[in-house]
Amino acid sequence: MLRIPCPHCGARDEVEFTYRGDATVTRPAPDAGVDAFHDYLYLRRNPRGWQVEWWQHNGGCRAFLKVLRHTVTHEVRGVATATETLEVPEA
Repeated sequence: MLRIPCPHCGARDEVEFTYRGDATVTRPAPDAGVDAFHDYLYLRRNPRGWQVEWWQHNGGCRAFLKVLRHTVTHEVRGVATATETLEVPEA
């Protein structure tokens, strides 16, 4: 089980959170065309290593958080609020 350190509530078990997806994906502009929206919706990376993800603390403060998590080991290295940035470490 993951322990996610919420900046507002402290460390909590992952059952209090909902995974919301990759936080590095950028929505295309409204005039980008059908192909750009198709790629945005269906063509996603499946990285091995560190990834910044969206999580929502449903069982607590209900805040959206950015979590830096390793996709193989599930180690959580950093958590930030939705407006802050998290950098993915080099290999």
